[in-house]
Amino acid sequence: MFEIENLQVSYGQSQVINNITFTANKNETVAVMGRNGMGKTTLFKSLMGVLPSKSSKMTLDGVDLAGTESYQRVHKGLAYVPQGRMIFPTMTVLENIETGLEKSSTREVPEDIYAMFPVLWEMRHRKGGNLSGGQQQQLAIARALVTNPKVLLLDEPTEGIQPSIIKDIARVLNEIRKMREITIIVSEQVLSFTMEIADRIIVIEKGKFIHENLRDQVDAAKVKSYLSV
Repeated sequence: MFEIENLQVSYGQSQVINNITFTANKNETVAVMGRNGMGKTTLFKSLMGVLPSKSSKMTLDGVDLAGTESYQRVHKGLAYVPQGRMIFPTMTVLENIETGLEKSSTREVPEDIYAMFPVLWEMRHRKGGNLSGGQQQQLAIARALVTNPKVLLLDEPTEGIQPSIIKDIARVLNEIRKMREITIIVSEQVLSFTMEIADRIIVIEKGKFIHENLRDQVDAAKVKSYLSV
């Protein structure tokens, strides 16, 4: 579904992402784990076209993404929930979700969105800035899902969210994959969360993938050693 070969991203003379190659299959969840400053957000921004990058291959469902703008990647089936959620705080929940429907013919929120996120239905007329961190994260995911993506990129979805809500987000992501059959690529530092959702875990360090395992083969102690300062 998503295939990247030899991805490189530089800030000036400094290369931040070094020849990363990976694939993600249809209906698979892949977690990219690493400490702060190891390149997770840079990787996701480059995949979305927010940052310029070079690669020998970047395809989504067989369609070439190389050189395309972010909005074109959305049209081709890529969606992005950035670190920090980036919702519009002065707009209502409904208005936030509707920003993702800009190119939709009906401009109506799909019914399954509220089925997956019932709290958003209850709070649809409330300002986004008045929601809790966990509710804002659900709103950001809902806004991305209304574009009907084939691949969903989630950058650190548990950041700043209390542990009890993290479990809810894991449940929702598993539900989304079941209902939509989409590919999810998530960057994360919380191993317990990724073990709930990911089929495969990849560790990134200094812009390179240094370790990879299927979930049922993960050596938790080894992965934690990569994540500790």
